[in-house]
Amino acid sequence: MIESSTTLPPPRPPRRGARWPLFLAVTFLAVGMSVALLWPVKVPYFAMSPGPIEPVVDLVTIEDASTFELDGSAFLLTVGLKEVNAFEWLEARFFDPQVDLIPREAVRPPGVSREELTRTNLQAMDASIDTAIFVALDRAGYEVGFTGSGVEVLQIVEGSPAEGVLLLGDRITVIAGTAVITETDAAAVIRSFGIGDTITLSGTRDGEPLDVEITLAPHTELPDTAMVGVLLSTLDLEMVLPFEVKIDARNIGGPSAGLIYAITVLDLLTVEDLLKGYRVAATGSIHFDETVGSIGGVRQKIYAARALGVDIVFVPTANYEAALTAQGDGVEIVPVDTLQDALDYLEALEPKSERLAAE
Repeated sequence: MIESSTTLPPPRPPRRGARWPLFLAVTFLAVGMSVALLWPVKVPYFAMSPGPIEPVVDLVTIEDASTFELDGSAFLLTVGLKEVNAFEWLEARFFDPQVDLIPREAVRPPGVSREELTRTNLQAMDASIDTAIFVALDRAGYEVGFTGSGVEVLQIVEGSPAEGVLLLGDRITVIAGTAVITETDAAAVIRSFGIGDTITLSGTRDGEPLDVEITLAPHTELPDTAMVGVLLSTLDLEMVLPFEVKIDARNIGGPSAGLIYAITVLDLLTVEDLLKGYRVAATGSIHFDETVGSIGGVRQKIYAARALGVDIVFVPTANYEAALTAQGDGVEIVPVDTLQDALDYLEALEPKSERLAAE
């Protein structure tokens, strides 16, 4: 008998490649779950980014007075500010040069709620609107009166003489023996003293009498100037205007729109054309003595102005160097200390239509 046998090949080991889809699926699932879990967790930073730009003339209403059309455009610059998570922090830190990261305590000091911060910023905007209207009408030759009942502490600079001595909400009516009814009055009295001088601030705290002594320190941005270390707002500021002027703040906070408000209202009220066909933006607080104060977020505001094709941006001199880091082709950044500086620059400009024709 003939025997036969069949030899079967040995079984093949499973191919390694067959495991990769499962490995990738597990990896993606793990990453996705990690992102989902970590995304809501905020890190102690705010991201400051370019914000929307508002045409200022659309925000201004003047009743019962002669007004003139603008030959050109004036723009309000803003910034966006939000708390970030770790992923947004990484994006801002390494991939987006238009965004700056700011420690949380620098934006919202410990013990200050979001609601308090929002209220403070809106109050600062209201004060800047009132001051800009006063300055513009006064410049245009109208008589404006105003009343107030002192100043309120809106913000305290960390490490300043005011820290631990004054509290948010303190109301001050007398500084160094001089009655003050506006924040400009208060600033003028403080600036009349030197670094190292001790002055008394009197008023009320929660309805109770307040008297504190503060030794003045160098200003954080103007080393030769003395400061207490607070942001003040005029209490119960009321102006007696010859006609009604309203500015819609669009729920934007902070004092930095004061300069552009003043320029726009003045241009609307005067026959002389200030803008001369240019697209002009400005950032900087305005005071009753027409001085321009420094602001935050200047780099982001320059980026926003560039994106809109703005020709000229006025910035406080103290913010000029920072603004230059965001400068690009087509936008001229002009440092100013006063409203007059901005008006002088505009007056010296050749009208845009003539310049383009010459080119």
